[in-house]
Amino acid sequence: MRESSHANGPTAGYEWAEVNWTKVNRVVKNLRQRIFRATLAGDLKKVRSLQKLMLRSRSNAMQSVRRVTQQNKGKNTPGADGIVVRTDRAREKMVETLLSHRSWRVQPVRRVYIPKANNKQRPLGIPTIFCRCRQAMAKNALEPEWEARFESTSYGFRPGRSCQDAIARIATLAWGNRRKKWVIDADIEGAFDNISHAHLLKAIGHCPARDLIRQWLKAGYMEMGRLHATPAGTPQGGVISPLLANIALHGMEQALSIRRDGFGHSHQGSRAVVRYADDFVVFCESRADAAVCVQILQRWLAKRGLRLSEEKTRIVHLQDGFDFLGFNIRHYRDRRTQSGWKLLITPSKESIAQVKEKLRAIWRQGLHLPLKALIGRLNSVIRGWAYYFRTQVATKTFNGLDTWMFHRQLRFVKHRHSRKTWKWLRSHYWGQLHPTRRDQWVFGVLTTGLYLQKFRWVSIRRHTMVKGSASPDDSLLRAYWDKRKARAERLCALPYPGASFSAARLLDDECGS
Repeated sequence: MRESSHANGPTAGYEWAEVNWTKVNRVVKNLRQRIFRATLAGDLKKVRSLQKLMLRSRSNAMQSVRRVTQQNKGKNTPGADGIVVRTDRAREKMVETLLSHRSWRVQPVRRVYIPKANNKQRPLGIPTIFCRCRQAMAKNALEPEWEARFESTSYGFRPGRSCQDAIARIATLAWGNRRKKWVIDADIEGAFDNISHAHLLKAIGHCPARDLIRQWLKAGYMEMGRLHATPAGTPQGGVISPLLANIALHGMEQALSIRRDGFGHSHQGSRAVVRYADDFVVFCESRADAAVCVQILQRWLAKRGLRLSEEKTRIVHLQDGFDFLGFNIRHYRDRRTQSGWKLLITPSKESIAQVKEKLRAIWRQGLHLPLKALIGRLNSVIRGWAYYFRTQVATKTFNGLDTWMFHRQLRFVKHRHSRKTWKWLRSHYWGQLHPTRRDQWVFGVLTTGLYLQKFRWVSIRRHTMVKGSASPDDSLLRAYWDKRKARAERLCALPYPGASFSAARLLDDECGS
């Protein structure tokens, strides 16, 4: 592969299979760090110059095409034009098209619907594969600038931050001896669908990708063969949409008069906020102050074309508890503590009901599947769910789910072998299959040693919250992020042979890689 020495990376004429991805990623990472440093220094002219360089960068184009067409789950999902990219030659051609100076217009997104937890439908807008690659390029140019500006208590869809960081932050605010015991459990009504385009474009300013972003916002969507306008909102399903939503909701702390020092630490005040994308909670010292905060937020959101849901937004005391990101946060009486209260963060009842329903559906489908395929599907759900909730108080929940799963196993084998005796069923489906555990009741295939994972085998391990406003785009924190990545790799190590769980998502959240 022929390569050039300038920042744009490989020249034309390369072979996709021979690309040095380590070098490509390093070039993009260095450009992102330069944009981040220029933003911190307040050098807006340099920021815009570097963003233009990023948008012209061949390395950025190659990395974006690779992520959209090879790494993302939606790589085989076409947009309104029905085109997908599956071959290396097509990827090479896509890179050249992205870097060409030909004028082009954004195509409408394809509207699809996916089920929500409340049995309603969530609309998704699927851009064309070309627009997704272009959005990934624009995101690399715009995101480092805003990473240097975003509030440290914003955790959703940001590199190096995850749901676990948001929950860990809530734990520090809701500890039993803290004064902020009143919580605004807020819900923004249709946040992605109603964001004001005018406010969003004003917030972005005159960045090099402004015209592209305006086109993506105004592109409209195709449904049932008809084109519909999009006067507001940013389509869920677009690569850049989560970043745009974070930009639109930036400034919540300032609106609530929460002040921070240069290291991102909040000064001692009567309010605190934790936000994960469009989900957020506000901690206050009194119910009256919480009511004032609701009014402030309503006015603040109105400028962005948004509003709080009257049905779902409520003011609660920590003794009553609230749900956030699948967890239930609540104070319980405990005479052993100095304050008389103990904070417990557990999987919410809704989360438990959802995973049971998902597992129940797999068991039903498994009546017509080979046992190997059934166990593979169940293990994927069990390990993914357990890994998500392992950072808080989940042992009791894990044990309860294992008991529930045992009864599902009984129903399954009795349905498959209705005329067999219990002794026969016991000898054919349960045994000490786990190589390191003395458990005679492990469900699986005795002839091959394949077995079903148990929730309680996933040990409880506390999550180390990301510090302050730290970002992977900060070159001064390279050692810090290397340490977090190494820790994430240890936590994601597969504890038994043949496990199918992928740790890639956990590593992405932990390290922003």
